[in-house]
Amino acid sequence: MTFFLRAGLLLTGLWLPPLILWPTAVHAQTEAAPARAEGEARGAARARAQRAPVPPRFDIELEAPDSVRETLLRHMELERFRRLRRLDTNELNRLLLQAPDNLRDLLGTLGHFSPVIQVDPLQAPPTDAAVVPADDDDDATDALPSLGTVRMRVDPGPQTRIGSVQVIFQGDIATLPQAQVQREAIQAAAVRRTDQPFTQSAWDSIKNQALRQLTGLRFPGGRIGNSLADIDAANQRANLYIELESGPLQRIGGIEVVGSVRYDPGISERLARLSGLTPGTEYDLERLQAAQQRMAASGYYDAVFVYVEPTDNAAMLPVKVQLREARRQKLVLGVGASTDSGARLSVEHLHNRVPGIGWRARSELRLDQKDQTARTDWRSPVDDKGWQWLTEAQLSRLDDSLTRTSSQRLRWGQGQDGETLDRSVYLQYDRARVVQYLPQLLPEAAESSITANYAWSRRRFDDPVSPRRGHGLAVELGAGTTLGTDRQPFTRTQARWLGLWPLDRTASASDDGAASNLGRLALRLEGGAVIARDNAPVPETQLFLTGGDNSVRGYGLRDIGVPSPAGGVRAGRYKAVVSVEWQRPIWAENGVRSPWENVLFVDGGAVADRAGDLRPKWGVGTGLRYNSPVGPLQVDLAYGLETRELRLHLNVGFSF
Repeated sequence: MTFFLRAGLLLTGLWLPPLILWPTAVHAQTEAAPARAEGEARGAARARAQRAPVPPRFDIELEAPDSVRETLLRHMELERFRRLRRLDTNELNRLLLQAPDNLRDLLGTLGHFSPVIQVDPLQAPPTDAAVVPADDDDDATDALPSLGTVRMRVDPGPQTRIGSVQVIFQGDIATLPQAQVQREAIQAAAVRRTDQPFTQSAWDSIKNQALRQLTGLRFPGGRIGNSLADIDAANQRANLYIELESGPLQRIGGIEVVGSVRYDPGISERLARLSGLTPGTEYDLERLQAAQQRMAASGYYDAVFVYVEPTDNAAMLPVKVQLREARRQKLVLGVGASTDSGARLSVEHLHNRVPGIGWRARSELRLDQKDQTARTDWRSPVDDKGWQWLTEAQLSRLDDSLTRTSSQRLRWGQGQDGETLDRSVYLQYDRARVVQYLPQLLPEAAESSITANYAWSRRRFDDPVSPRRGHGLAVELGAGTTLGTDRQPFTRTQARWLGLWPLDRTASASDDGAASNLGRLALRLEGGAVIARDNAPVPETQLFLTGGDNSVRGYGLRDIGVPSPAGGVRAGRYKAVVSVEWQRPIWAENGVRSPWENVLFVDGGAVADRAGDLRPKWGVGTGLRYNSPVGPLQVDLAYGLETRELRLHLNVGFSF
């Protein structure tokens, strides 16, 4: 229809009377001369822009310490005039008279307020060729000979250090009792900067940090009312003053959702309230960020923006949520490889709102050289307390060197995923059948069980994507019985813990902690136990194996287990894993931290049917980390002390 409509409009234009078109032609002729002139001007401008660049009109020789030399060369005023076409000797000499003041100002931004600066008179070039002035239309660069050499010597003198930092509070923050901790935190962060070198960037950083701490909690409309850097050049000390005006205390109001079409807006409202954004609570930027991250991780939305608009009045601030919803269904095809399982092909289907029940369903088929898994996971929308119903079904086949394990799993229960705390309660059915490869296949009886389980995990990391400090703990408890003709009770428990510590005390006390030269230490502990009679037919999938990229490096996936009489290993009832890793940043040549890190590690793991028989197998190695936006990319080369072989391990992202 659109094509025919456009064609109709075109035919209508062809039948316009000639008397209507004539004045338009006359108007075009009267405007031709100005248009031609404007076109010529634009052509001349383009020609000038396409000219060959002008070579430097003069050279600069600067004698200065390396700590200031690069900054002076990059920002001095003389640098801006080096390629000026119309620059002559007289103008350059005038600029040289102003150069000491310009250098003194630049050194002041670096904390040097007592410099000794010497600028020599302009030294003419060695040739006697006369200077040929070049007009704007001259494209010949050889008509612009060098004007000579400028020589400067700079002794920056001692660097001024920060003597004191005083923060003065104005507004509600100065009197409210609940703001006392906030006041003390702002003042303490500022005081930690004392005795550090004073620079303009450091001064800006101190002010920005104080303002972030002010506006991040209770007072989003806060501002810096006044600031002063009092420089005592004789004693090389800088006394700093910051006046913070907080304005009135602001509280969270109602939630306004914009962009909800496919899904119930109540989902985003509940997620916001579960992140702490309830009406009447004090404004907290971290809660807004937590709500935004939680909504984005829910899978219902492609983009989320959560914000408030501060006012000058002590009013309830409405929380505005802008959404771009994800499509109702999504199909993802994946091709990859890992050092543990080789090449991998995966197909994943996601339905965010299953018709009839409104649940979210994720189904996946993954095929690689050792593992083949088909799984579907269905979850209901979260309720007002953050709980949701969940059900899962999984079929898998694991092929190791001498065994093949076929298993089925069904799970039903409830789960609660929080910002730092996750919990789940569920019933689980397991069935496993193990086949050992000998001169002939010897099938074993299939084993099955049903268990009631509780899982709990808590994360306290500074960054969920690329953490630098913090710790996490996860515990799983289960109790049930085996099924079939021989029914026996058993219990299963598993725990893991990860801790990250910056090794530099100053860095660990600062806000970012990222500037530590010593890096950080990572300690990981894992343990598991199945308590049952020796003859209890516990399914193989309820027992333990270890080894691989995320457990004991230097060994293959599930290579550490209980030795089998037929060769290879089988799963055991007890597991213990320990890993110590030193993560140290790699610095760039200019002193800036690069996204790369070097690591040294020692891993150990053991699996046995009795706790007293646990004998760890060790792996040592080194590797590289690249801190990407999606998490660390890991490349490790490990040596297994038991196997006496080197193995390459690759991993992407941080997970706990």
